[in-house]
Amino acid sequence: MQEYLGLLIAAARRRIKQVVLAEVAKFGLSAQQFWTLVALRESHGMSQAELADRVRADAPTVSRTLTALLERGLVQTEPDPDDRRRSRVLLTRAGEKLASDVAAVADEVRAAVIEGMSPAEEAAVRRGLKRIVANLDRYEARMRGRRS
Repeated sequence: MQEYLGLLIAAARRRIKQVVLAEVAKFGLSAQQFWTLVALRESHGMSQAELADRVRADAPTVSRTLTALLERGLVQTEPDPDDRRRSRVLLTRAGEKLASDVAAVADEVRAAVIEGMSPAEEAAVRRGLKRIVANLDRYEARMRGRRS
């Protein structure tokens, strides 16, 4: 019997999170805080909405994560010069140092995820996962329409 694709995706996500937590525990970071620091290091000065898109998390999760990182002095916000209604999230000096320290973990985890895959296999997995996300977005929109 073939394994259900959704369960395989959940198992892969769970394993990635377990590996990350084991690697970043010594830094006192959650998996979400880790990926947020990595994202901010890779794309300087994102808005909270851009950050949510980048780490594929919902707004409340990103807000809680940023609050924890703000309390630790690892991030700060500043007004967006192009849109005063929005602010940009920036790493502090301490945040830059920690993000730099954990960047190798991100690189290693990313490499482990695709280890043994050809570029074509990696591209196929990426396309398939994006299709699944889009399918579920459409499904959710249809369900919301039925409930309205």
